[in-house]
Amino acid sequence: MKDFDLIQSEPFILLLTIGAYYLGTIIHRRFNHPLTNPLLIAISTLIPLLLALDIDYPTYEKGSHAISLLLSPTVVALGYALHMQIRHLKGNVKRVLLAITAGSIVSVLSVVAVCFVMDTPHLLMVSMEPKSVTMPIALGITERMGGLAPLTAITVFTCGIFGNIVGPWFLKSIGVTSPIAQGLALGAASHGVGTARAMQLGQLQGAIAGMAIGLMGVWTAVVVPLVEYFIS
Repeated sequence: MKDFDLIQSEPFILLLTIGAYYLGTIIHRRFNHPLTNPLLIAISTLIPLLLALDIDYPTYEKGSHAISLLLSPTVVALGYALHMQIRHLKGNVKRVLLAITAGSIVSVLSVVAVCFVMDTPHLLMVSMEPKSVTMPIALGITERMGGLAPLTAITVFTCGIFGNIVGPWFLKSIGVTSPIAQGLALGAASHGVGTARAMQLGQLQGAIAGMAIGLMGVWTAVVVPLVEYFIS
């Protein structure tokens, strides 16, 4: 019983989470391949471990609460990074807003189009529409629209990981070299996970990606209800 309590304790769960991510960073440094993304490796390691140790999600969420608390300071850090790079936005504000507006519309309509083609139930479609928005906003939109929060969470995570891995390669392959465009694309399409990748490309890319997260969240919260109104 004592061993079981230890496994369910917050220090053990924190150690398990940090250890899995650290393992991911070691493997990524060793192979330096997009598929060796530290976050992807950490999750692929954690899920089997949690199942083997019989740690359910509510217990894990409670045990890893300390990590979740770091999200707020991280948002402040992104704001500071944007403040330091704000001079690069002079003369580009209209284009940035236009790009985010177009991105939010395309993001939602792409889900709607695929779901219509595949004859997907409306409940599943509305749950996947906020796929490119950071998790708290996406879950808020889904709750408001009556979608399935677990499906939204999976969709948002998958979108983020995919953008983190494929995004920089895709932008390079189509000739996008502007740091502002790179940051906008990664932040708008892949939220926080994409922003982490943008930070690796450069400070300007990371700062713009952080801004794109917020703007994308605001626009998507407006676009989803409008799309649902017109298709219902």
